[in-house]
Amino acid sequence: MRRHVVHAVLGSAGLAGLLLLWWAGVQTFGEADGLSARFSPQATLASLLELLGDAEVYGHIGVSLKRILVGLALALLIGVPLGLLVGSYRYLEAATTPAFQFLRMISPLSWMPVVVMLMGVGDQPIYFLLAFAALWPILLNTAAGVRQLDPRWLQLSRSLSATRWETLRKVIIPGVIGHVLTGVRLAIGILWIVLVPCEMLGVSAGLGYFILDTRDRLAYSELMAMVLLIGVLGFMLDALARALHRRWVHA
Repeated sequence: MRRHVVHAVLGSAGLAGLLLLWWAGVQTFGEADGLSARFSPQATLASLLELLGDAEVYGHIGVSLKRILVGLALALLIGVPLGLLVGSYRYLEAATTPAFQFLRMISPLSWMPVVVMLMGVGDQPIYFLLAFAALWPILLNTAAGVRQLDPRWLQLSRSLSATRWETLRKVIIPGVIGHVLTGVRLAIGILWIVLVPCEMLGVSAGLGYFILDTRDRLAYSELMAMVLLIGVLGFMLDALARALHRRWVHA
């Protein structure tokens, strides 16, 4: 209990230090009555409170979270089965690893022009880009989990004449869930970074769209408030992923 309190205090101190650096940066490099005043913590927090009272903002948040969930679900549907196969067969791993590593190192945002030309504007290209971004940490962590399974578990399943389906359901999947959740946590971090520029692809809702809208309206304090809100939501998603991982590991 004492350790958790210490960590909470230290974390709060770190956030307070970040806020202080933000204030000091605006005061040092900007003018009190100039444009930089709109980016100050005071103006940003005031705009954030106004935005939290606006129902339209919650609509944009809901649209963005839906896109995150769809992209993550697609990545799980593809990445987990493929990771199980790659981790189970050495020759398949040797054949696919160079291709996977090559594709993984291509920024998902670099596919934006191609995807828009093929799929048009709307949610479909966003889903594709998000799924592409989230696929690799899930796939690679699942394959790593299969490789790290205790061989004695597999020997025991064979000695009990378990079928392949029973071995998969009772031994392999429970053994790799922790690695899958680690991949999910990494994927959420990547998704949240990729989401905002993806939502600038001509859609009419979402956090990225709202960022562009505040820029076009020259509402810079609202823009900073949205940046702050995006950080808070991303922090909460990561905290949820960490809690799920801890619960599984200590279960």
